[in-house]
Amino acid sequence: MMWIIWILSWLLILTGCVFIVAGGIGLVRMPDLYTRLHAASVTDTGGAIFVMLGLFLQALFVYGSWFIAAKVMIVLFFTLITSPTASHALAKTALLSGFVPTDANGKPILDSPETAQRLARSRPEAS
Repeated sequence: MMWIIWILSWLLILTGCVFIVAGGIGLVRMPDLYTRLHAASVTDTGGAIFVMLGLFLQALFVYGSWFIAAKVMIVLFFTLITSPTASHALAKTALLSGFVPTDANGKPILDSPETAQRLARSRPEAS
């Protein structure tokens, strides 16, 4: 029975590692900030889920420690909260700075940096 847990946990951990490596490749290969940010944040979160689930299985069934398993779940919870929040903050800051997203051909999607700044504002400007 124990070997099933070992195999399942290592498959989860290796799957998470594949996600994380794919995110690293996406950081290098993608053309602009927004696509790089998307590639990194989605794969980082997905990789963290798989790695933490594998570690959770090992902590709970192999080492028999509820305390360590609870710590792993707390780390996973905070990772799931902070990673998307940081990605959102970076994208919004880039828009507020006037960094305009581009299409596949490198042409700006928005008319001007001012349009990007206006879109990034949480509240409409007072007239």
